[in-house]
Amino acid sequence: MHQVRGGRKHTRLELAEELGGALGDVLVEAPDLHAAILAEMSTAAILTIGNELLSGDVENTNGSWLARQLEAAGADVRLIAVLPDEIHEIARMLRAQAERADLVLVTGGLGGTPDDLTRDAVAAAFGVAQVEYAEVAADLRARFRGDPEYAARWALLPEGSRPLANPLGGAPGFVLEHVYVLPGLPAEMEAMYETIEDELRAGPPIDSWRQTYRTTESRIVAILEQALEKYPQVRVGSYPSFGASGPYVEVVLKSNDPDALEAAAAWLTQALEQRLDHLT
Repeated sequence: MHQVRGGRKHTRLELAEELGGALGDVLVEAPDLHAAILAEMSTAAILTIGNELLSGDVENTNGSWLARQLEAAGADVRLIAVLPDEIHEIARMLRAQAERADLVLVTGGLGGTPDDLTRDAVAAAFGVAQVEYAEVAADLRARFRGDPEYAARWALLPEGSRPLANPLGGAPGFVLEHVYVLPGLPAEMEAMYETIEDELRAGPPIDSWRQTYRTTESRIVAILEQALEKYPQVRVGSYPSFGASGPYVEVVLKSNDPDALEAAAAWLTQALEQRLDHLT
C-alpha cells in the first residue's frame, strides 16, 4: 500500500483502474489547422496546478512563460490547462496529455502543505509507487536543519523518476518519461527550466513576424485566407483591438521554417498595404 497524505490509501492497480476512463474526457485544444507542418513538429502540453489559479487569486504567468520558451525550443504548444489541487483531476489530465503530446510540463503543487498533491498525482497517473530518494532526502535534511523531516518529504518522488535540483528553493522537480514537473513559484520554475532547457529542444525554433494595422479584420480577412493557402508551412493569426483612435489588427505569422516565414511576411506586407491603400 502507498500512503497518501490525509489518510487516503491506494494501490497502484486501484488508482490505474479508477483512472481508466479518463481518456474519454473531452478536452478543448487548439484546432489542427496546419496538419502538414504539425506532423513534423514536436507537440507540448502545459499543466499548471493550483486552486489559487482557478479562482483568479494568482495570475497564471507560468503557463504563458513556458509557452514562449517551448516555442523558442521548437515545440508546438497544443494545450495550456489550469487544474485544481485534486489528485484524480490532475492524474486524469496528465494521462490524457502524456499519450497525446511529445512533452508535458507540469508546474505547481510540490511543497509540503496539504494541497501540494502533484507528486501523488503523477505517481497515480503512471501507476507507480512513491519512494524516497535517499540522496535527495539527505541533501534536504542537511539544508533545512530547522525542520529536516518536513523538508525530507519533498524527496518522496514517483518511482523511476529523475530528480531535478531546485536552484532557488527546496522542493525538487523531477522527470518521469516525457513529463517534466517543476515548482509553481515563478522564480523557482524559471530557474529550474534553465537547467533542462537544452534537453527540451525539439527542433528549429518557432519564429514569428508581427505587424499592427489600423483597420478591421473584415477588411483584410481575404488577404489572410490567401496567405494560409499560399504558405501552408506558416500559421496566420489576427488579433483585433479597439481604442479611442479607432480599430487596429495585429497580424502574426509563425513558423519553424525561416525561409517560408520570410516569404510569407514579404507577400503579406505587400498585399495588405495594397489592400489598405485601395480602401483609403
